[in-house]
Amino acid sequence: MEKKTILIVDDVEINRAVLAEIFKDEYDVLEAAGGEEALVIINSNEDISAVLLDLLMPGVDGLAVLKDMNVTGRIRTVPVFLITASENRDLLLEAYHLGAVDIISKPFYGHFIRHRIKNVIDLYSYQNELEGIVSEQVTRLNKLNRSVIAALAALIEFRDCESGGHVRRMCTLTWLLMQEVSERYPEYYLPPDEIDKIGMSAVLHDIGKISIPDQILKKPGKLTTEEFEIMKGHTVKGCEILQKIPDLVDEGTYVYSYDICRHHHERWDGRGYPDGLVGDETSIWAQVAAVADVYDALTSDRVYKKAYSHEVARQMILNGECGAFNPKVMEAFLKSEDKILKMYQETQNN
Repeated sequence: MEKKTILIVDDVEINRAVLAEIFKDEYDVLEAAGGEEALVIINSNEDISAVLLDLLMPGVDGLAVLKDMNVTGRIRTVPVFLITASENRDLLLEAYHLGAVDIISKPFYGHFIRHRIKNVIDLYSYQNELEGIVSEQVTRLNKLNRSVIAALAALIEFRDCESGGHVRRMCTLTWLLMQEVSERYPEYYLPPDEIDKIGMSAVLHDIGKISIPDQILKKPGKLTTEEFEIMKGHTVKGCEILQKIPDLVDEGTYVYSYDICRHHHERWDGRGYPDGLVGDETSIWAQVAAVADVYDALTSDRVYKKAYSHEVARQMILNGECGAFNPKVMEAFLKSEDKILKMYQETQNN
C-alpha cells in the first residue's frame, strides 16, 4: 500500500528529526525549516495528508501558514497539528480559529502521537472522498438540469417557431447583463454559480406560451385588447407548468425560473404585469431578464414586424417605449453594448 505523506514544519532541526523518526515507517516525511519553505511545499504538493506545524518561527510563522491555507482552501482538506510548548491562550485560540485540529505538545510521545494523527488523517481521507462523490453527483445533476431545461426550451421552439433562437439568446444575454449588474452594484451582487443558474433559468421565461392559442400566438398583426389579455396570461400559465415539474431541476434553478417566468413583464414604475410590482419588488434577475427579453424581441424578426437595428432598439428602450426599467440595469445595459453586439454577431455567424 502506498504511503501517505506528512509535512513537518519546525525551525528547530532536532524537533524535525525526532518527529521524522516517529513517522518514517508509516509515512513519507517531508520537512520544512520555516513557514516560507512550508508554503512552497504545501502549494505544490497535492498529496500531503497532514501538516505538523510549529507556531513560533522567525519570518513566516505558523499563523501565517494557516492564513495562507485558508486563502487557498487547503485547510479544508489537509489537517494541521500544532507543534508547540507555548501556553499562550490567545495564540492557540487564533490557530484553532484558523483551522488547526489538534496540538502536539513537547516532549513528543511517539505511540500516542502516531495514533492521534492516523485517526484524523483517516477521517479527513473519508471526508475528502465523500466530498468528491458529492461533487460528481452535483455535476451529473447539473447536466441533467441543463438537459431538462433544453428539452423544455425545445418544446417552446416547436410551439412557437420564432421563440427558438430567442430562448437560447435569452440565456446568454441575461447571464451577460446579470454579470455586469452584479459587478457594478454591490447591493445586487450574486456569486458566479448563481448567475449561471439565472442565465439557464431565463430560457424558460416564455414556457407559458405553450398554452396560448395559435391564432393569437402567431397572429401577424396587432392583437386586440381581448387577445392581448390572453397573451399576458402566458406569465401565469408558465408558472402553473413549472409548478408541476419542480423536482426535475434543482431548487435554486426552479426558484429563478419561476420568478423570471412570472415577472419578466413587470416594469420599474409598476405598469407591468401580471402583479404590477414597483421598483425592487421585482427581483433583480427578473428585472435583468425583462431587459434582455425586450432587447431581443426588438432586434429579431417576428410575425408582426421586422427586426430593428441595435441603435433603434437601444433608443426605444432608453425612451421608455417598452416600459420603464431600473436605471441601474439600464446603466449595465449601456456598459455591455460591445459585448451584446459581439454575442449577436457570433450567433448570426453560427
